[in-house]
Amino acid sequence: MTPEYKYDVIGRGYNKTRCADPYLTSRLAHLLKPATDAVYLDIGCGTGNYTIALASMGMKFYGADPSEKMLQEARSRSTKVSWIQGMAELIPISDGLFDGVMATLTIHHWNNLQSAFTEIRRVMKDTGRLVLFTATPEQMKGYWLNHYFPAMLEASAIQMPSPEILIKAASEAGLKITGCEPYFVLDELEDLFLYSGKNRPGLYFEEAVRQGISSFVALANAEEVEHGLLQLKSDIDNGSFETIKNSYNNGLGDYLFITLQKEWPQ
Repeated sequence: MTPEYKYDVIGRGYNKTRCADPYLTSRLAHLLKPATDAVYLDIGCGTGNYTIALASMGMKFYGADPSEKMLQEARSRSTKVSWIQGMAELIPISDGLFDGVMATLTIHHWNNLQSAFTEIRRVMKDTGRLVLFTATPEQMKGYWLNHYFPAMLEASAIQMPSPEILIKAASEAGLKITGCEPYFVLDELEDLFLYSGKNRPGLYFEEAVRQGISSFVALANAEEVEHGLLQLKSDIDNGSFETIKNSYNNGLGDYLFITLQKEWPQ
């Protein structure tokens, strides 16, 4: 299933559960370091939740996504953002336009990490910065979801580039990592992505929530999901869930903000 088709399917009810979270929005803005007259790009913008939230703060944004269905929804929601169909490896924009680029929970859908980084570098100004919000395979080993949906989580983690792969691809594209900031899922999280139910397991019983998560839509086996949900409910009812949940705790963070900038030859 290609990302375009996958998100055409997810896009049908995406905005019901995938809202721009205020805390994540504030961190993205901080890391992008907004400036007067600066121009920014959101790669894999989807229906534009974070793009629109940041544009409402006065930042000038372009939003790019390969899914026309997602973009149709985005265009209907805001005319302040310039919406363009494109992907990380092929951005239909001239060189050096953007002061900053962000990509939230999307790099695992890119076809070629190095090509994407090379293209992003091309459209960034020399002083520009790229902000990624993602998860590493090692972080995902700490999700208690592994206990209930092991095949789905394994398939999800395989998609995620390891730090070593990311660093290598970035370096070969002329980018260097300048910052890493772990994110631990908060109880009040409003963007219901994969591990949003870390502390609220009941979220996964809601079909609308699962339909907004690409892992459940594209990577999950229906039988495993049904069995996992039944087991989860049983463990919540009999009081064993918290013990299971706590056995998966780790100090790596659940997700990660990564900042990259252009690297120049010495």
